[in-house]
Amino acid sequence: MTTPNDRIAAAFSRVAESGRSAALIPYIAAGDPSPETTVPLMHALVQAGADIVELGVPFSDPMADGPVIQRAAERAIAQGVGLRRVLDLVAQFRLDDSDTPVVLMGYANPIERMGQQEFANAAQAAGVDGVLVVDYPPEEVDEFAAQLNARGIAPIFLLAPTSTEARIRAIAGIARGYVYYVSLKGVTGAGSLDTADVAARLAQIRRHVSIPVGVGFGIRDAASAQNIARAADAVVIGSKLIETMEQATAAAPAGKQTEAAVAAASQWLAGIRQALDQIKRGNPPA
Repeated sequence: MTTPNDRIAAAFSRVAESGRSAALIPYIAAGDPSPETTVPLMHALVQAGADIVELGVPFSDPMADGPVIQRAAERAIAQGVGLRRVLDLVAQFRLDDSDTPVVLMGYANPIERMGQQEFANAAQAAGVDGVLVVDYPPEEVDEFAAQLNARGIAPIFLLAPTSTEARIRAIAGIARGYVYYVSLKGVTGAGSLDTADVAARLAQIRRHVSIPVGVGFGIRDAASAQNIARAADAVVIGSKLIETMEQATAAAPAGKQTEAAVAAASQWLAGIRQALDQIKRGNPPA
C-alpha cells in the first residue's frame, strides 16, 4: 500500500512506464449527482482509465468554475454535502482502492471554517493525496503548505496564461505532486484551446517547474485531449464529464438516473482514455 503523495508519483511513473504521453485526471463534484453515487462513480472512473481523481469540494461561490460545475456544486450542497462529508467519501473510497490518488479541489472558505490544522489531519486520515485551493495564493500559503507536506499531502497550485515568470517561480518552490495549468482565460468549460500556445507556455513553465504539469479547462473531446497530451504530463477533464452525466440523468427513466449517470461518465471517459493510449510519449504537438 502506498502513502499519500507517494500515490501521485507512482501514478505518473505508471504512465511513463506504459509509454503513454499523459495521465488522465477526471474532475467530479463530490455529492453530484448524489452523495451515495460519488464513491461508485469514483471507482467507475478508475475502471474507465482514470490515473488520478480530482474531487471537487462543493462551495456556494465557485468563482473559477463555469455554469456546468456551478450546477454540480449546487446539487451537492442541496443534498447536504460539505467538506466533512467529502472527507468521509474519500475514506469510503479508500476501503477498496489504496492506490489511486485523490486530489481535493476547492476554495479556502470551507477549510478556514474547519481550521487548517484540523483539515490537514482529517485529510490525512481520510487518505487524501493532494489539495488544490483555488483562492490560496502561493505568497500567503507557507504555513498551510507546510502542514500538508508534514502529513504527506501535496499542495497543488494553478498556473494560468496570465501567470508571470515571478509567479511561476514562486509556485515552483512550493508545489508538490503536480501543477495544474489553466489553458484558458476565464472559467471552466469556456472558450476553445490553442494547443500551440499551450505547448509554448508549458515549455516556459518547465524551465522552473520540475514536477509534472497537467492541463485543464476547455478539453471536451478525444481530439482536444490527444492534442494536449502531446505536450502535457496530464489531461484534466471536468465540465464535459459532468455535462455528460447531466444529459444521461435527464434522459433516464425515474429511479435510474444515478445509474445512468455513472454508466455514461464511465463510457465517455473510457473513450478519452482509449484516445490517450494512442499518443505515445515524445510525439510532437499536432
